[in-house]
Amino acid sequence: MKRLSLLNEPVLSVASDHLIIYPVPTNINYFWSFGSLAGICLLIQIATGIFLAMHYTAHIDLAFLSVEHIMRDVEGGWLLRYMHANGASMFFIMVYTHMFRGLYYGSYASPREVVWCLGVVILLLMILTAFIGYVLPWGQMSFWGATVITSLASAIPIVGDSIVTWLWGGFSVDNATLNRFFSLHYLLPFVIAGLSILHIAALHQYGSNNPLGTISKIFKMSFYPYCFVKDLVAWVSFGVFFALFVYFAPNLLGHPDNYIPANPMSTPAHIVPEWYFLWVYAILRSIPNKLGGVAAILLVFVCLLLLPFINTSESRSSEFRPLHKKLFWLLLADVLLLGWIGMKPVETPYIEVGQLASVYFFVHFLIFIPNLGKMEKFLATNGLNHFVHEGEGNGDAPSVKKLVKSQNSAGYQSPRILSGLQGRWPLQGVRPQ
Repeated sequence: MKRLSLLNEPVLSVASDHLIIYPVPTNINYFWSFGSLAGICLLIQIATGIFLAMHYTAHIDLAFLSVEHIMRDVEGGWLLRYMHANGASMFFIMVYTHMFRGLYYGSYASPREVVWCLGVVILLLMILTAFIGYVLPWGQMSFWGATVITSLASAIPIVGDSIVTWLWGGFSVDNATLNRFFSLHYLLPFVIAGLSILHIAALHQYGSNNPLGTISKIFKMSFYPYCFVKDLVAWVSFGVFFALFVYFAPNLLGHPDNYIPANPMSTPAHIVPEWYFLWVYAILRSIPNKLGGVAAILLVFVCLLLLPFINTSESRSSEFRPLHKKLFWLLLADVLLLGWIGMKPVETPYIEVGQLASVYFFVHFLIFIPNLGKMEKFLATNGLNHFVHEGEGNGDAPSVKKLVKSQNSAGYQSPRILSGLQGRWPLQGVRPQ
């Protein structure tokens, strides 16, 4: 007799395949929970955004007042607004952590190139969505941020001024601009949600990476209940942190000038974007030429998109790549430095420090990453050869040659082989004489 089960239904079987019996590596850690946390943040943003849109008025004379109406008159409106405003920051925290985890453990490497590229596109759309959402309250920083950023399009030769006029809907940031931004801000989160589904589908085609960077069909477990429980701990912890943030420090990340109604006749002394834009903003302003700054921003995302294809390493995880691990921490420090520079005035010494940090960012992706794998392979080969000679001298040649043979067949992917060289240099291999 055929066993009846709801999970055999077409829709539920898809959910079962991707959320219940989906095989995941047994050794993944809590950094793998930030992907699902990002998904939760996206759902929070969409849900709160829909309710806020019911009370928001996209008109330059009423937008700021409609936000005040939401905060003061709408039942629970203050909570919705604070959840939405701070949810954007939480979303970026989760995505940035998710991205740097991928950089550290090599999740961008083959065969997950499509997964990484979709993630970069999602990040780009997130930045665009957050920027136009920041304009909607129509405070001082909203208005002048929109004016400065949209004016960058004028740097494009020939068609730049026409693009700016099209974005503004006129000859300045005005009512037409606000209406267009509101429509786009409502639409783009659903585009991000669709791309996120594709991101997950592409990931599940080849399976999740793991801290060792190995490909194994043996050391797997079903997502439910094992990883679900681990993710549940992360979800509850995030919920507590988010609630504390919303209830006790809701304005911590807000700019004071944005609590002042927009005034086209009064320019703020120091225009600063939200914290999650600061590192990109620092790269933009590190180049004195407007067109050069726009080109640099485009190059940032080109570098991220090309990363899987310019990577030459045969090993994924930084756990077995000491040189890559050092470069990773340098990159993280560089991005944090750029974020700090982005909030500082455009003056000495911040200009020079920002320029140096921007140069290193591009050097990391365009010079270090393409050549690091070749260097690691060269050093590992020399280290293994020395290891063979050392083993022969100690009378342990058979086991050493067997180790090297396994290493060659594994293509630098086996942690067992690499752990056999533990404590030695450079790929935890042998210190050269």
